Amino acid sequence: MQTLDTFDWICISIYFLVLLGIAFWVIKKKQNNTEDYFLAGRNVGWFVVGASIFASNIGSEHVVGLAGAGAGNKLPMLIYEIQAWVVLILGWVFLPFYARSGVFTMPEFLEKRFDSRSRWILSIFSIVAYVLTKISVTIYAGGVVVSALLGIDFWTGALSTVILTGIYTVLGGMRAVVYTETLQAIILVIGAAILTIIGLDKVGGWESMSETVTPEYLNMWRSASDPDFPWPTLLITSTIVGVWYWCTDQYIVQRTLTAKNIKEGRRGTIFGALLKLLPVFLFLIPGVIALTLKMRGELEWETPDQAFPVLMSNLLPSGLRGLVAAGLLAALMSSLASVFNSCSTLFTVDIYKKLRPNTPEKKLVRTGQIATMIVVIIGIIWIPIMANISGVLYEYLQSVQSYIAPPITAVFLLGIFHKRINAQGAFVTLVVGFLVGAFRIVLEIVKGSLNPDGIWFMLGDMNFLTFSAWFFLFCVVLIIGVSLTTKQPAPEKVLNLTFGTITEEEKQKNKTSYNWVDISISILILLVVVGVMMFFNGK
Repeated sequence: MQTLDTFDWICISIYFLVLLGIAFWVIKKKQNNTEDYFLAGRNVGWFVVGASIFASNIGSEHVVGLAGAGAGNKLPMLIYEIQAWVVLILGWVFLPFYARSGVFTMPEFLEKRFDSRSRWILSIFSIVAYVLTKISVTIYAGGVVVSALLGIDFWTGALSTVILTGIYTVLGGMRAVVYTETLQAIILVIGAAILTIIGLDKVGGWESMSETVTPEYLNMWRSASDPDFPWPTLLITSTIVGVWYWCTDQYIVQRTLTAKNIKEGRRGTIFGALLKLLPVFLFLIPGVIALTLKMRGELEWETPDQAFPVLMSNLLPSGLRGLVAAGLLAALMSSLASVFNSCSTLFTVDIYKKLRPNTPEKKLVRTGQIATMIVVIIGIIWIPIMANISGVLYEYLQSVQSYIAPPITAVFLLGIFHKRINAQGAFVTLVVGFLVGAFRIVLEIVKGSLNPDGIWFMLGDMNFLTFSAWFFLFCVVLIIGVSLTTKQPAPEKVLNLTFGTITEEEKQKNKTSYNWVDISISILILLVVVGVMMFFNGK
């Protein structure tokens, strides 16, 4: 890998000065109440909402990992990257219910729809899951990327990015997060687009690249009997995980709740969905380009995850290399900033305010800032453990989403679509669902010591995509069964919170929140998704 030169460092320095300038401008604005600190005063426009959704989704481990999937014969993973249509579901289906309820957090929505038990379970579980997976994985992958790009040691890279991100997240709150993320999204898209164009030119165009890696390599649809990616359960499970991640996870939904109104929020999700189509071309294709150049003996890297940094350092000219390096740092920082802010929002609004309901607004903001600092410190403490985890366990962390998603997706989906679903059904499904998910992870880790003919080995050894699909069906049956055998929810628990109970006034309000342009762009996005699915079929 070529090291960064003076011109690259100048570009990186300018980027960080602009970033800190935005953060400082935001910090000077008042942050006296929780709505301003956690939801940017609910006064953000669609462009910033959409860019923030995209930037918080694309972390440095995401960029590097997606290019690694392109370089390492894991093209079926592409299905997780063409979920722009699921982002549309957030805007068209879920957001109106969230906006009507006036909530800050997803657990708070569950309390309005069901009861406080569901809120407590989702709050605590979400915070633990964020710290153990999102924060630690992002910091670890970020440290690797920063040390490789800047030629510094892992700890210096990891600590400096965490501390810098922590400072502007603590001081600026959600407003600092969404505005800095807008800049980061723009930088990352421009940098990666230039790399893709230069890379395709270097390999002689798409046809030449396809001939080198063979058309079969570019097939995202494997047979139903494929041991790793059987297409039916890949399609089902990616949708379940997609609905959980894009439509019910605090980390993403919080961005839409910052919007001025439903109209701006929905347009933000449509813009976010449009941006979500880009990773396929901006991050996955560079991985295939890197593989092509390696097969031709023009590039050298040891593991697929090194494909993106090596390609970038070898192909891009001075200055541009610094810009894309800044984009990768931006991706790391935006992911961290998002998860830091989401954790502090969940702790302050769903736990602290619940225990001390009369706390003044200023003290709640201070509590949120302290919670962010604690999460930053825990994340740093967790790095040495992450650094010692084997590659196998790192993969477990990736598949953990497939075990977290089914119960939460079932509770939110059926809670909104079926007014007969009650608090008891939601509570039982969340508790049993989390226990089953945790049990599956344990079985996966210890399966080597189990009887190969026993049921426990079979459950632990089952393909994670297949397990998740059956697990979701189990959660759906469980929540319906428990709800129908216990008493109906009270009228105030369903009014305007489920389909079939929306008042005429709210229906009219919703109708005025979109026009033919919103519908047309949404349809266009769906057509592009179908087109990408058909294009990557190996023929």
